[in-house]
Amino acid sequence: MRHRILSLLWLMFGLVSFGLALAASDPSDTPRSKDPDIFTRMPGFRISSYEVLEFDRYEFKTGAAKTERVEGRRTAVSYTAKEGLSHPSGLQVIRNYVNAAKAVGGGQVYEYEDGGTQYSTIRILKEGVEIWVEVSGANNGMYNVQLVSKQLMKQDVVANAAALSSGIMETGRVAVYGIYFDTGKADLKPASDPAVAEIVKMLKADTNLKIYVVGHTDNAGQFANNVKLSQDRAASVVNALVSKHAIAATRLTPFGAGPTSPVASNKTDEGKAKNRRVELVGQ
Repeated sequence: MRHRILSLLWLMFGLVSFGLALAASDPSDTPRSKDPDIFTRMPGFRISSYEVLEFDRYEFKTGAAKTERVEGRRTAVSYTAKEGLSHPSGLQVIRNYVNAAKAVGGGQVYEYEDGGTQYSTIRILKEGVEIWVEVSGANNGMYNVQLVSKQLMKQDVVANAAALSSGIMETGRVAVYGIYFDTGKADLKPASDPAVAEIVKMLKADTNLKIYVVGHTDNAGQFANNVKLSQDRAASVVNALVSKHAIAATRLTPFGAGPTSPVASNKTDEGKAKNRRVELVGQ
């Protein structure tokens, strides 16, 4: 009777610590493992397998014959029931996760059964991040969670100074990918340093070169806000070049083009990412 009451409580309230501080790690967990940041676990389970990849792809099932390939930071966790625990059903496990997701505005995309294993695909929007989750479980005291925080890959390889200079010589402009800002903000992130360093090398190699530093955005949000944001971002790049690298301010002119000069369609995340850029234009 006690186990039955506990099971009903699980179904009613789900993983109630969703979005809150995680419970202390269990000493029986796989070393250096933890629950995904947005979920706790079913009571009485330990982590038996754990993997985190900073950028990977997972194919989530979204319909009988449909899937969604999602790229981003992937976390894979396998859970195993501790000895003596009355095993919840696979359906009970996935219902708990669906209920927890619904509590913060997420929801189930698709649910299905395959070979006795229950599967649920869940999608959550949390603080501007799109999170996809697959939970799978059978009636055997084990279940798995695949979680991908959707994001575009960080650009680790940037064009070198020679390529930047060549682009300006040949076409009058060159896009610089690898300059980063937080969403809606204009402060340069430290990850931008390698790209900025190559701009500095180019400018120091040709002391007569003067450039417009042009900020571009995608079309999300209000037009006027995007124009101002792009201007502020261009100014941040100029400020870094002047204050940190001693490039003469007279050689640099910031300009904000907002969403007016896209290089790709804004209908896809990939296109929007290409449109959010900084360009160097020869004066």
